Amino acid sequence: MSTLSLAAVLAEAARRHPAKTAVVDAFGRETYADLWRQALAYAAGLRELGVQPGDAVALVAPNVTDFPRAYYGILAAGGVVVPVHLLLTPSEAAYVLRDSGAKLVVCHSGLLALGAPAAAEAGVPVVSVGPRPDEGGPERLEQVSARVAALRSYESRRPDDPAVIFYTSGTTGKPKGAVLTHFNLVMNATVNTFDANDAKQSDVVLGCLPLFHTFGQTVGMNGAFRIGATLVLLARFTGEAALDLMVREKVDVFHGVPTMYIGLLEAAAGRAELPQLRICISGGASLPVAVLERFNAAFGTTVYEGYGLSETSPSATTNQPHFGVRAGTVGHALWGVEVEIARAELDERIELLGPGELGEIVIRGHNVFAGYLGNPDATEQALVDGWFRTGDLGTKDAEGFVSIVDRKKDIVIRGGFNVYPREVEEVLARHPSIELVSVIGVPDDVHGEEICAVVVLRPGTDPVDEAALITWSRDQLGKHKYPRQVRFLPELPMGPSHKILKRELRRMLTD
Repeated sequence: MSTLSLAAVLAEAARRHPAKTAVVDAFGRETYADLWRQALAYAAGLRELGVQPGDAVALVAPNVTDFPRAYYGILAAGGVVVPVHLLLTPSEAAYVLRDSGAKLVVCHSGLLALGAPAAAEAGVPVVSVGPRPDEGGPERLEQVSARVAALRSYESRRPDDPAVIFYTSGTTGKPKGAVLTHFNLVMNATVNTFDANDAKQSDVVLGCLPLFHTFGQTVGMNGAFRIGATLVLLARFTGEAALDLMVREKVDVFHGVPTMYIGLLEAAAGRAELPQLRICISGGASLPVAVLERFNAAFGTTVYEGYGLSETSPSATTNQPHFGVRAGTVGHALWGVEVEIARAELDERIELLGPGELGEIVIRGHNVFAGYLGNPDATEQALVDGWFRTGDLGTKDAEGFVSIVDRKKDIVIRGGFNVYPREVEEVLARHPSIELVSVIGVPDDVHGEEICAVVVLRPGTDPVDEAALITWSRDQLGKHKYPRQVRFLPELPMGPSHKILKRELRRMLTD
């Protein structure tokens, strides 16, 4: 019987590069050998607390070294990691603990205000990691681990055993637990590192994406460790803080979502020294071409935009050096992954479309998840004829470049015409006074829905009002596409991975 563990990503890096710096945070730096030794000590402590192979263990931690230390400790013990979204309320986090069947919560001492009440509500024991909490707090995993001998090696698992359960955002009801296997996640880290990108062991990677999120965890942390690079962690992203840290630590690889690229551009203005970025990868949401062009010019680099979901480990496609880069697309499918376009209106079967035709993006390959935990109905809807239905609309051209048009649920239907917000956003992003824009549909008595652009203005530019923006966009877009309403906000609502929350915008503007 073959075995495989995601823990091998760190174990093998420690074997091959023991003295190399694995991770840097605000409190110090750890070599690969030390980080793996600490993970094995944590694993023994978890065993002492009753964690058995296959048990779910929730992890509540920010972007500090305690995250990979505990993450790989859980995996080494044979456990299944359940990363907890740090912006949840304690009651929302308690739902995740109950739904996942978590046997234990490992909580960073700085986040006990979230982890402790969630654990209490769910009836799950909790241990802390990191700086010593106040007296009377939960038992510390470090103390438990010190009482027992560290594990000699990691507990190996079957390739199709669960490794991580990511909880979706729950835009259409309660969050669902997407079950990712050891095979899914080892392959995604490996293919991202060795096939899709020109990654090198000498890379210094900025880890500013939340590690509890699939992009930061797989592409950032696991990808860096897979090749033996150095991961520099930033607990709270701002453009200024990221630039300072990248210059100080000589970071040359950046992974981010579009709003992070915008933040870096804003912070870069007037700076004498910028980081020398060799690889920049964008994902999580569509990157406006105008922003990509500005960033490439300002930093003298190339942004490689990609695409994926929690259910696809996450990477499915990316612009790759081997195939060339095409701005406005998310590139080609990863090695061993098939990405096609299917007829969107057919729910019960997959009917593939030809080059250039618009439909739903469907995916199959080593990256597709095992299903939604305890939810066979949702799994059956998502996995059809061996393909994963993404819910995203797009096209694939004759050369294999995939383009994202929009989420099926974000389409605005105005007077019977489909309007794709991303197309409108791409145009508005080129206006010199606009820093950030999101387009949504709002209820309208005449047209059913009306197009509304929600805008953050760029500091230091000429002021512009609603009428002027509407007039400008009317000249750039078809009559059914240009926004009839413009709302100005000082900032847009963001999720923890700095993705714009359109559902929150709709709530703000329609309640």
